[in-house]
Amino acid sequence: MNRSARAFWLTSPGHGEIRRTDLPEPGPGEVVVRALYSGVSRGTESLVFRGQVPESQYEAMRAPFQEGDFPGPVKYGYLSVGVVEEGPQELTGRTVFCLHPHQSRYVVPASAVTRVPENVPAGRAVLAGTVETAVNALWDAAPLVGDRIAVAGGGMVGCSVAALLARFPGVRVQLVDADPARAEVAEALGVGFALPADALGDCDLVVHASATEQGLARALELLTPEGTVLELSWYGDRRVALPLGEAFHSRRLVIRGSQVGTVSPARRSSRTYADRLALALDLLADPALDALVTGESAFEELPEVMPRLASGEIPALCHRVRYGDRS
Repeated sequence: MNRSARAFWLTSPGHGEIRRTDLPEPGPGEVVVRALYSGVSRGTESLVFRGQVPESQYEAMRAPFQEGDFPGPVKYGYLSVGVVEEGPQELTGRTVFCLHPHQSRYVVPASAVTRVPENVPAGRAVLAGTVETAVNALWDAAPLVGDRIAVAGGGMVGCSVAALLARFPGVRVQLVDADPARAEVAEALGVGFALPADALGDCDLVVHASATEQGLARALELLTPEGTVLELSWYGDRRVALPLGEAFHSRRLVIRGSQVGTVSPARRSSRTYADRLALALDLLADPALDALVTGESAFEELPEVMPRLASGEIPALCHRVRYGDRS
């Protein structure tokens, strides 16, 4: 069995390279995974690539199998799908998802991989980590039948939330984004679309995921009295001003943070991290979610592609990385 692999490393902010690495022999309870695809979570990974992780968040932002430290050199990423080449009999040959950086092969504990359901294509399964974030967000938000909801920010996380909300009965869901091209994605997901100035108001809930100050301000404007903004954006080291004057207090508005690092308190007593990820993978049986994968390139191209993703030159939602047969 080939014991070498290639991994993508951020060598310094704005610069990356592919390095060869030797894999350890798998021990009892471990698996060897050959990567098929990985996904670039453009929002978070762009901040990491640009070196914009605040020092105070270095530990909180560590990926499960990260090597190195911020701002670099660091091996980062958490959306990997592959085939188990060695390991327990019940996993060998199975397609699995793992929160692992971009790497052609890797050795991890068997408990760190989750089987991809037979009805979910491997290429779509790279979305599992982001759909898991959406699941946790909706556990936090607890939308009700008939709610009027806006999702402000049509990036990877916002679109995942909108896709799940499209299944709620009687709910008015509108994806709000400054890019009119997101209308096509919204249509594929089965939700409405509006530019920020045209968005419908009187919302019971606004899920904010634009990572912009203007988007958060508009989210507050769209609320009905006593409505809630669920804040999913992560701003890195940027400071954000909030319009908390005028009618914010008299309308009794709520801003609530949500983050996937912990299971929502609403389900913490009855769901584990593994349960949440397995649910996300089950939800990926919906082919409408293919609309979130908007680009693909070979793993060997990642050093050239990542700067273009981080700068916005490639306006991707999820950019998929394809691995060949060689290690």
